[in-house]
Amino acid sequence: MEKDNKKNINRRNFLKVVGTGTVATTAALYGCNSNRQSSTNGTTTTEVPTDKMTYRTNPSTGDKVSLLGYGCMRWPTRKKTDGEGIEIDQETVNRLVDYAIAHGVNYFDTAPPYVQGLSERATGIALKRHPRNKMFIATKLSNFDPQSMTRENSIALYHKSLQNLQVDYIDYYLLHAVGIPNMDVFKKRYIDNHMIDYLVKEREAGRIRNLGWSFHGDINVFNYLLSLDVKWDFVQIQLNYSDWKHASDKDSNAEYLYNELSKRKIPAIVMEPLLGGRLSKLNDKLVAELKQHRPQDSIASWAFRYAGSLPDVLTVLSGMTYIDHLKDNIRTYSPLQPLTKAENELLEHVAQEMLKRPVIPCTGCKYCMPCPYGLDIPAIFAHYNRCINKNDIPESRKSKNYEEARRAFLIGYDRSVPKLRQASHCIKCNQCSPHCPQSIYIPREMEKIDNYVEQLKQGTL
Repeated sequence: MEKDNKKNINRRNFLKVVGTGTVATTAALYGCNSNRQSSTNGTTTTEVPTDKMTYRTNPSTGDKVSLLGYGCMRWPTRKKTDGEGIEIDQETVNRLVDYAIAHGVNYFDTAPPYVQGLSERATGIALKRHPRNKMFIATKLSNFDPQSMTRENSIALYHKSLQNLQVDYIDYYLLHAVGIPNMDVFKKRYIDNHMIDYLVKEREAGRIRNLGWSFHGDINVFNYLLSLDVKWDFVQIQLNYSDWKHASDKDSNAEYLYNELSKRKIPAIVMEPLLGGRLSKLNDKLVAELKQHRPQDSIASWAFRYAGSLPDVLTVLSGMTYIDHLKDNIRTYSPLQPLTKAENELLEHVAQEMLKRPVIPCTGCKYCMPCPYGLDIPAIFAHYNRCINKNDIPESRKSKNYEEARRAFLIGYDRSVPKLRQASHCIKCNQCSPHCPQSIYIPREMEKIDNYVEQLKQGTL
């Protein structure tokens, strides 16, 4: 396999890896028996089509882009053999990429910081084995660090991406996470150093085919970028049926962002269609309501159909670590069945019900990591939110099933997050919050969770 990774994969070998007759090989790697399998919620699903993917056309370049885009933020990892740190499981990444391409996926989105700085190189290795003109590669100028904001260092980051990806041009290049935390930082990253001018010239030279940006945070930055005398080929926004009208900042509702792009005829690329996985992990009541309408569909497919049903969405990104998730998403878009009016109304009802359960709006992006004091911030939030969705958050000792819920929360916490990485070790240094795309004030949430845990342990709730 090591040898095969270093050369282009020919058609015969490609079909051996992912062809209809041998898909079981890939499936077995992930604990699946065949191309026909049971989904995570126990529903028998149909076979995965190889020739029915939905495509959208980019008006700037005429690119026919698969509606399902592969987000490379969550490539599978494993511990290094020496026990020091992690490495990307390259063979598994290759298999995932091969399967995606064989089933019509042609858009791959990465960035320098993803997977602790390992994603770009791993993505480049996997994609190099396929014809360059059969795929669209996206990456970003992630000049977050104050030292990297200089023109010289920003240009160096750009060229490093070309090197890591083993390409001489980038199909979709983004100013990364503009709006975090505010306009002043944005101007240091892209205006004062004249990097936007530089990237426009790179587009003119053909080394960038489409130039755009991904948005989080300060709505003033979003509006400012749209006011510039720059032709933007696309913009990446957070969009899902919860954030459409109910984002934490009302001015950043996806409805506003999408409509502003749509009226300017700028294609939208969607990130966080599952809101960090929360829209695939609804409580039992909401799951039952969705299953009543489409019993064979996964819960996640509703969110993907929602995002894909908007006509000016070019592609919907999904960080698919597991083959089951990849297969399910391919089914959803092969071809897309747009939501009906009644289904849209049902998802708005689901969003309204979710608002009644005050989860922490963490999407698991890990921009807050690593914590200098070892906390696993995303895992802490994930456990807390999971318990809220399952109603395993007792409000007091008088709550129904208090002891059962108390035990479930505390045992689950210790299993999900090692003790040395739990909220009790937060010292409120706040090095994390400025990097959070959801504007979460993380020290405050850590204190809240730690106090809750102590009350459960002491029985003083």
